[in-house]
Amino acid sequence: MDTIRCRRCGQQAPPLPRPPFRNDLGERILREICGTCWAQWLQHQTLLINHYGLDPRDPQAREFLYRQIEEVLFGGGPGEEIDTSRRGTIRH
Repeated sequence: MDTIRCRRCGQQAPPLPRPPFRNDLGERILREICGTCWAQWLQHQTLLINHYGLDPRDPQAREFLYRQIEEVLFGGGPGEEIDTSRRGTIRH
């Protein structure tokens, strides 16, 4: 696969070198999301992890982050806003 049409930005771009996760979501990201959009997501994810005090090893935190990936990368949404008053909690 030389290039993909990125679902997030709509540009033709090289795909990621490999899936970011070993699951269906990782394969979907590989097929549909460019490296630039993935890098932007990683920055947003870092903000979420830091502001909400998430432990990515925690299943509830991972599920929250996976939902955010769906919204931001595939749904065209802005994702969870960083609300520092809710530090250490996950919005349901």
